[in-house]
Amino acid sequence: MRPLPNPARLRRGSIPSSSKNQQREVEDRHDPRGVQGQRPWPFSVTTRTPFPWEARYPPGICWDAPIATTSLGEHLAVSVARHGDRVALVYREARIGYAALGAMVRRAAAVFLGMEEAWGGVGLLLPNSPWHSVAFFGAASAGVRLMQMSPLDAERELAHKLEDSGARVLVTLAEDGLLRRARALQARGLVDRLVVADDARWGGPAAGVGVPEGAVDFAQALDAAVPGELPVVDKHSVALLQYTGGTTGLPKGAMLTHANLTAAANIQSYWRGGAEPDGERVVHVLPLFHIFALTSLNRHLGMGNTVLLRQRFEVGQCLDDIEQFRATTIAGVPTMWIAMANHPSIEARDLSSLRWPSSGGAPLPVEVEARFARLTGTRLRGGWGMTETAPAGTGHPMRGESKMGSIGLPLPNVEMQVVALDDPRRVLGPGETGEFRIRGPNVMAGYWNKPEENVAAFADGFFLTGDVGHMDAEGFFFLTDRKKDMILSGGFNVYPRVIEEAIYEHPDVAECVVIGVKDEYRGQSAKAFVVLHPGAAGLTLEALVGFLAERVGRHEMPVALECRDSLPRTAVGKLSKLMLMAEADAAAPTKGET
Repeated sequence: MRPLPNPARLRRGSIPSSSKNQQREVEDRHDPRGVQGQRPWPFSVTTRTPFPWEARYPPGICWDAPIATTSLGEHLAVSVARHGDRVALVYREARIGYAALGAMVRRAAAVFLGMEEAWGGVGLLLPNSPWHSVAFFGAASAGVRLMQMSPLDAERELAHKLEDSGARVLVTLAEDGLLRRARALQARGLVDRLVVADDARWGGPAAGVGVPEGAVDFAQALDAAVPGELPVVDKHSVALLQYTGGTTGLPKGAMLTHANLTAAANIQSYWRGGAEPDGERVVHVLPLFHIFALTSLNRHLGMGNTVLLRQRFEVGQCLDDIEQFRATTIAGVPTMWIAMANHPSIEARDLSSLRWPSSGGAPLPVEVEARFARLTGTRLRGGWGMTETAPAGTGHPMRGESKMGSIGLPLPNVEMQVVALDDPRRVLGPGETGEFRIRGPNVMAGYWNKPEENVAAFADGFFLTGDVGHMDAEGFFFLTDRKKDMILSGGFNVYPRVIEEAIYEHPDVAECVVIGVKDEYRGQSAKAFVVLHPGAAGLTLEALVGFLAERVGRHEMPVALECRDSLPRTAVGKLSKLMLMAEADAAAPTKGET
């Protein structure tokens, strides 16, 4: 029998030496007692000047309200104790109650505590399934650091995440494609222990492959586990390495602590007015390996809501689920809302049960927001956040007026500023365009094993987001674009999102992406990629330029247009500029319609 790890490792052992100083600074900044117990973070007791956005908060919502932070295990355990008789997850033919989920999590914690290999970290290569929640909260309850992997990642990317994170245990599903990739990683010496779960446990068709020889059968391990006393987990220790990509290089791991993740979930819950007495009914289709979906699920499980899990988004199935499940809540990305708004049956659907439909993961085009409201009578509540903010940032008020086209107001306990593009310490005033910077209890501790990038990522205690926009006099933030996506055209800063918003106004356009392409004269110019509505006659560059003549400036006018049947998407379903940029970089500079 392998010896159990030293519980002292739960407190500091998960933080690399290169990040320890920054981690301690983050702990001090997030400690409600303040630095050395001097004052509450981040506001003074008596001298704080109200932020402009506070005046637009709904009644009863205060920016400086105390937001609970705790370990992830405790976050779920409290909800299990309060809502044990409620249904937590609906999946296939199974209805899993909170009491049953809590028992499985405690057994999973015992399994991971008994694996010496788990102390380098546990990687999750899982689609949406109850096994994700069991493994995620089980490892977190044991104080084991987690790392998430997308089933859509290339093997090279999966290998990088395993090598970089130090995770030596991999949890996956008994599904042929996933198992082949997991075994390939194991053959390369990157996995010491393979843990395999079978979705057949939840009813419905089996994947047909079963648990391979030599792997740990997760279900059998749970049945054999004897739950014991759980270790005390430091809420400021790293709970999750959530990898985030960039335009160049390999993904880097954002160090999200237990406090970061529970703060993000509880901030969102408080912003929506707290838990409802009978709970909400949630349709969940976003992939749990993405931070937006993960925090959404953590929020709902913390509130005692009932979550209907689907492995993927299918527009007809999703609309059926909303109607038949009488869903009160669904979170989606803009492409989901575009698909639902364009579905031929949308006007005949009964979506009256929806009270909190929300959009995130990418900016929601104004025209899409307006179209969905016209067709359904239901208003989408968008917002903004990043992997590095877990991903709380801004949101639209749940009650009262908001501003279409904005990303909303900074959420409670979240402070945001706009700073000069050439000086991240020079704060700009309302209406001035610059880079967003943010601080709050949800902001990551830093990037894993990236000391130089960590120095560049923070200024004055704020995380520099790389997003560009402005704040108006009332505290609403407006996102112009990503700093790295900005097009430098003939000496002008051109923001693709401005052009995309204008193109979305065209009645024939269903989806649109604008990127910068090489231009021998200007350096860069804008190129538009569009998908047209079914039945549209077609769109030429000349016609598009004419349509945009009164909507964008001459320096913003696209010089090329490409109509496609579909546009590339990321794993979470967002339209992918990165893939289009890679195509454009490989092609010769062009002008005119392609």
